[in-house]
Amino acid sequence: KTDSLFAATRLFPYTGHRLYSYLFRHRMTDTLQKQKVGFISLGCPKALVDSERILTQLKLDGYDISPNYHEADVVVVNTCGFIDSAKQESMDAISEAINENGKVIVTGCMGKGTDAESIKAANPDVLSVSGPADYTSVMDAVHQFIPPTAATHNPLIDLIPPQGVKLTPQHYAYLKISEGCNHRCTFCIIPDMRGDLVSRPIADVVSEAKTLVAAGVRELLVISQDTSAYGVDVKYKLDFVDGQARETRMLDLAVALGELGVWVRLHYVYPYPHVDKIIPLMAAGKILPYLDIPFQHASPRILKLMKRPGNQEKVLERIKNWRTICPELVIRSTFVVGFPGETEDDFQLLLDWLQEAQLDRVGCFKYSPVEGAKANDLPDHVPEAIQQQRWERFMETQQHISAQRLQQRIGQQLEVLIDEVDEQGAVGRCYADAPEIDGKVYLDDFTDTFVGDALLVTITGADEYDLWAEPVYEDEELDG
Repeated sequence: KTDSLFAATRLFPYTGHRLYSYLFRHRMTDTLQKQKVGFISLGCPKALVDSERILTQLKLDGYDISPNYHEADVVVVNTCGFIDSAKQESMDAISEAINENGKVIVTGCMGKGTDAESIKAANPDVLSVSGPADYTSVMDAVHQFIPPTAATHNPLIDLIPPQGVKLTPQHYAYLKISEGCNHRCTFCIIPDMRGDLVSRPIADVVSEAKTLVAAGVRELLVISQDTSAYGVDVKYKLDFVDGQARETRMLDLAVALGELGVWVRLHYVYPYPHVDKIIPLMAAGKILPYLDIPFQHASPRILKLMKRPGNQEKVLERIKNWRTICPELVIRSTFVVGFPGETEDDFQLLLDWLQEAQLDRVGCFKYSPVEGAKANDLPDHVPEAIQQQRWERFMETQQHISAQRLQQRIGQQLEVLIDEVDEQGAVGRCYADAPEIDGKVYLDDFTDTFVGDALLVTITGADEYDLWAEPVYEDEELDG
């Protein structure tokens, strides 16, 4: 499993003469024995962006990235600590790296507090432990234990692309706009790991987005812990983007990104009233008509226990209004079942709300206690068997909703971005599908395309999660 993670640590694409230059240069410099760093990245897209930044700095400092343990001079493990199963996966990865290599630097969400102490206790030989987005500590540790060989690094020939090292395919990239979170949800320890909200300057975010687009990115996935809170911490500070005054807020950012001519997808949006102002941009085709809103539940009592904002009855009305303004709008969300104190009435209210909301994409998790979360101290924890039963009922309800909504797409023409091509055909995504978490669009037996291409297709089939399609050829478009 870990070897595949190493293999997924993609550097950057070379084409034409640049590929030849890269191979020739590295043949000539192999004997100079650059220091090599192995890298394991775990967790969410926000952690992935942290990994990309560390990898970029490693390349800038003259290190090579090793594809396996035995060639690495040191291994960096970027951990995830969101839930207990993620923590265990991180601990397993650290132990494996220690056993296979011996020199391990740990960073990420488990690098603070009691989790950090647990890592050191279980793995006393780890060289360094640091928290999330602590790039300086990681680089300091790498420099300390394997100092860069200055003679082997020449910034004039060891080219790093302007967008830095990316772990995603060339045609899409995550754009992180802030760190931390101001909410204090009782089931979550993100603020303990990553601190309060810290928004990036809007000019910096747009500049990064332009660099990514110039490098071939066709889809920008905007991420943070709370995208709709962007700029609250700096009181929506005024900044200048291409000579235009922009406030550090979600609306102004969406306007600026909507001018870049690529897909812009908003993740982790809380349903605050000012989100209403984003919907006309979607209706106008400036950004994708897609909102990722983590509702988590529908019972007012459970939401209060979770310390989650939002009135679910008002949210239903706002969803109706959003769809009136932008009928193409797709909403995805996540929910938790089996939260401490959840009764059968609370759960039934959730199912009823789900039927009313008719959400397009939904993920569901059984409540899992996380060390340090305040929900652990709540009474009336729901037994595992009942959690499982409710999860199955929830998924059955949503599968029926999803299947009905996807059936309505049959006959539609949609643009898709191609993610995979093999001998069996191509696999892509339409505007309704975020990578890794949503459905896919399958073009069976169609191989006349490349990863990253944008194609117009006609939807021919659907199931509960995915679509099937055929490409629309130019003569068909003209006939239509």
